[in-house]
Amino acid sequence: MKRVAIIGGGFSGLSAACYLGRAGYDVTVYEKNSVLGGRARVLERDGFKFDMGPTFYWMPDIFEKFFDDFGKKSSDFYELIRLDPGYEIYFGPNNSVSVSADVQKTIETFERIEPGSGAFLENFLKSAEFNYRVAIDKVVEKPGKSIFELIMPQTIARITQFKESISNHIRKNIKDDRLRQILEFPVLFLGAKPSRTPLFYCFMNYADMVLGTWHIKGGMYGLVEAMVKIAEGYGVKFITDAHVNSIITDGSKAVGISWSNTSDSKGERNSVSEMADFIISSADYHFAETLLEPKFRNYSEKYWSKRVFAPSAMLYYVGFDKKLEGISHHTLFFDADFIEHSETIYDTPRWPNKPLFYGSFPSVTDPTLAPKGKECAVFLIPVAAGLKDTPELRENYFLQILERIEQTTGIKVSDSVLFKESYSVSNFMEDYHAYKGNAYGLSNILTQTAFLKPKMQNRHLSNLLYAGQLTVPGPGVPPAIISGKIAAGIARKKLKHG
Repeated sequence: MKRVAIIGGGFSGLSAACYLGRAGYDVTVYEKNSVLGGRARVLERDGFKFDMGPTFYWMPDIFEKFFDDFGKKSSDFYELIRLDPGYEIYFGPNNSVSVSADVQKTIETFERIEPGSGAFLENFLKSAEFNYRVAIDKVVEKPGKSIFELIMPQTIARITQFKESISNHIRKNIKDDRLRQILEFPVLFLGAKPSRTPLFYCFMNYADMVLGTWHIKGGMYGLVEAMVKIAEGYGVKFITDAHVNSIITDGSKAVGISWSNTSDSKGERNSVSEMADFIISSADYHFAETLLEPKFRNYSEKYWSKRVFAPSAMLYYVGFDKKLEGISHHTLFFDADFIEHSETIYDTPRWPNKPLFYGSFPSVTDPTLAPKGKECAVFLIPVAAGLKDTPELRENYFLQILERIEQTTGIKVSDSVLFKESYSVSNFMEDYHAYKGNAYGLSNILTQTAFLKPKMQNRHLSNLLYAGQLTVPGPGVPPAIISGKIAAGIARKKLKHG
């Protein structure tokens, strides 16, 4: 039985493991941290439970398609709750707009705020649905080898959508800044500046407003546990606390990995070498290349320094000593300059003075995540990758968040904080070897789309592939799962034909 080594136990690694395990290969996943899931880890403290990474469950059809490949459904593993509203955005004191689970109500909300905008939104979402179907059914599972993967009647008919930005299209049709920001936020928070993102990516608005926002009862880690259970059912082995030190090569082949046990109580971290017929790295792409001699790397340090990265993040995990009545499960705070904040991420990287931020209050929907009568919250500020964070910065931003929540919602929170834990750029670097501490991978600008992303195939070693958010299809949980599937498909063909 041919042996496959997968570096990294995040969503792309778990996905690849499931597909290769089903195909009958001897698969082992090596995960640096003590738990699987990559960025989707869990923090538990004093009866509170926090998703440390992804909190939005969008594109439910992608997850169902994954489970269907193994004869399963998501409901075999966890309970899904559709959120209504999907989220609420505050633009100032008592000035908020909610996005309903009923798209017709959202269209009516737009029309009430700006006459004519409802009709625009309805047509915009029809176009977004078409793009979604093209992206998901025709494009997203391509391996990113050439431009010809994108050339088809459906994309040729919409070639102008690759030339115009999503921001330009929205802003020439919508005048109200609040409505503009509602339509632009999905790409900003998921890794791109709206003014540099092709209009074709409006399919994210269809995912948002039509397919809806969902919550896994018990938290996002339920998805990790489901994928692990499927993989283990096919005999996949998982080794945690396994830091990979190098990829072993012989001529034009990768023949194994060298790894150390990071949990060694004596701190000796003796290296272990294990052979493999095929290797897939789902770890940070840049880090994975450092495991190779320079002559075997696809890209230089200069190449990586010139890439446009999606944001990193300043995160807080907070336990409140009371229920926060009136707050929505997902709440965004846009009581600051939207364009100015995006410039601090993409144009002149720096810490923002008054940032946009996002709050997830999952215990509003799911009481199992906090003790009775209390509330758990995750706050996220998108920030530029590569910034230096300090304890003082973390404290100052946290105090600003509390103050602005009180100003915008009227809910008193500062006197109810039981505890907080923070997580930012340096943590992403340390825990995930994330290049510049990025949280989301590469930005989805035109010059980093599809076949222009870093290649899955190592150019020098025929049996080494890369998967995850720095290659195709891109950042986000559903794309990561698809990336693992693509890598597994390529690996199967190569293993079959020697």
